[in-house]
Amino acid sequence: MNRFEYWKENPSALVSSILARVGKNWSDEKYIRVLYRWGLGRKLNLDNPQRLSEKLQWLKLYNRNPLYTQLVDKYQVKEYVSSMVGEEYVVPLLGVWNHFDEINFSKLPNQFVLKTTHDSGSVIVVKDKTVFDHAVAKDKLERSLQHDFYKGGREWPYKDVPRRIIAEEYIPSLGHLDSVEYKITCMNGEVKFVTFCKGPAHTDLSLRTNDHFDKDFNRLPFYVYYKNSNNHYEKPKTWDKMIEISEKLAKDIPYVRVDFYNLGDTIYFGEMTFFTWAGFMKFNPDEWDEILGSWLQLPEKR
Repeated sequence: MNRFEYWKENPSALVSSILARVGKNWSDEKYIRVLYRWGLGRKLNLDNPQRLSEKLQWLKLYNRNPLYTQLVDKYQVKEYVSSMVGEEYVVPLLGVWNHFDEINFSKLPNQFVLKTTHDSGSVIVVKDKTVFDHAVAKDKLERSLQHDFYKGGREWPYKDVPRRIIAEEYIPSLGHLDSVEYKITCMNGEVKFVTFCKGPAHTDLSLRTNDHFDKDFNRLPFYVYYKNSNNHYEKPKTWDKMIEISEKLAKDIPYVRVDFYNLGDTIYFGEMTFFTWAGFMKFNPDEWDEILGSWLQLPEKR
């Protein structure tokens, strides 16, 4: 799927790429209202939000808990998760640096993963350090360090994340067409549904599928951009443990998605996301935007 096909499926991505420049000086509320209207094709209701996509925009504007900045930081969140549920669930950290040229590659193993701490998709997978293209990696990561991830969807937790590069242990079973990632959506501290994401992340919509299950492992009949599959999934042996960990991490948080990798009997935490698809979710069928919205109780403004 090329860029134009992606924009057709996800018009808010096209609109945000334009508004990030045109509306860079707009208030968050004005920017979000315009992006919602032109990306999803309807007026945003902030006075009495009913849809999940509306409630996530409300949370962006009125639920600004400073803890969220730590939790979207790919470096700092490791310490938080370790303290809350145990360091055994965290992918081992190999190093952290402010710039690419600070990395001493002689001290890294032959295989590792590089990524920036403040955005999404800036991943460099190194399977063999001896043939690693340093110039390509440096260009990608240094450009990522200059990227303000907050601007596209006004996801404020990313605004003040220190921009750094980390190296993590390489996990061979991830990033393939048959890889599965578990994204667990919690509302008001309780798991509401789990998404089985098969295929590599941050790629063409045609190369990845998302299948949704409720807490009792019943399929839910909707999709957002990544379509459902016909795959038969067995309930993972670690299902109950992933649910337990998610609810511990989601305690006292109105909405958060907690991502995991499940490697046999081993669970690794991936990341925490407070606004799935930046909240600009186009549901199919559309009624599920309202159904899921009814599951989320908004807190007092803060």
